[in-house]
Amino acid sequence: MDVPCVRVPRERGETARRALADADLIADEFEITVDDGALYIPVTDPDAVSALDLEEAADGDVEIVTREVDERETQTTPADLLGFDPSYERLGDVVLLDEDDGERALEIAEAVVDSDLPVETVLNKASKVKGETRIRDWEVVAGGDEGGDGSGGDQPPATETVHREYGCEFCLDLAEVYFSPRLATERHRVARQVEAGERAFDMFAGVGPFVIPFARRGAECVGVDVNERAIEYLRENARRNGVEGRVTAIAADVREVAPKYEGWADRIVMNLPHSADEFLESAATLAGDDCVVHYYDIQHEDDPFGPGERAIRAAAEPEYDVTVETRRRVRSYAPHELNVCLDVRLER
Repeated sequence: MDVPCVRVPRERGETARRALADADLIADEFEITVDDGALYIPVTDPDAVSALDLEEAADGDVEIVTREVDERETQTTPADLLGFDPSYERLGDVVLLDEDDGERALEIAEAVVDSDLPVETVLNKASKVKGETRIRDWEVVAGGDEGGDGSGGDQPPATETVHREYGCEFCLDLAEVYFSPRLATERHRVARQVEAGERAFDMFAGVGPFVIPFARRGAECVGVDVNERAIEYLRENARRNGVEGRVTAIAADVREVAPKYEGWADRIVMNLPHSADEFLESAATLAGDDCVVHYYDIQHEDDPFGPGERAIRAAAEPEYDVTVETRRRVRSYAPHELNVCLDVRLER
């Protein structure tokens, strides 16, 4: 079967394999092969691989190729057991379902647990994202306290997991915080722009998926969120990743915090797509003399970038010269709606 693979010299193969494993990009259902002095590592997402610093990690001579590789005979997938390919997401040792039919959810959950996936718990979405903190309800379908709320005395709740992304670890409880694994590639794209010594401010930081990799690259970071539990996890994740000395975590409305950091930021992240425009005045307060803002928005496909750009200019001009450096379609959000990012430079 033809599969996208990372080709790397054999002597550098383990370094590349570790980097791909940390980013959860290895296609485990296929064999890693050696041929003519090169190691071929099957991968799940070639575009995400392109964003990794594998050239540096493996000392150059790395490329993505399509190659015929064998399937792993010992790997049993949920699709093997079900006879169809179910839709699910993995987050650490948790699998996430979005099934309206309870019986179908249970059938998929049992197949996930019986497969060779390294999974402890299967959750099914029990509500839409709701409220200011964007959390949702979950039903524990398999693992943990099956059918219960996941509470287990001194044991961590079934909804808590440790997610690994591009070499960073994030501990989080899905029942108490918002987190989307689908944005891993986008977060890494932004993190690669960060340089040591920068001052970065995440206005809606959550458990730190932007803050932690920024700090690992040597930036001084402030992360703010109205969700106190998210801020507790952010502090824990800073410790886990050895960057607590470069991270300040604040549980508050960022509009109350911004005046204390007036003119401070070299880089600002605004990942609150449905309502980030309501916080642009605070972003303008935070921005230093030369600041890059990563502004996330959800808009109709006919004009996905215009509303955000106009809102930024209205908030920042004439005090700042506004330059849109990148207009990026991150993903489809709903029929005819796109989740987009504007990378905007503000120069006083």
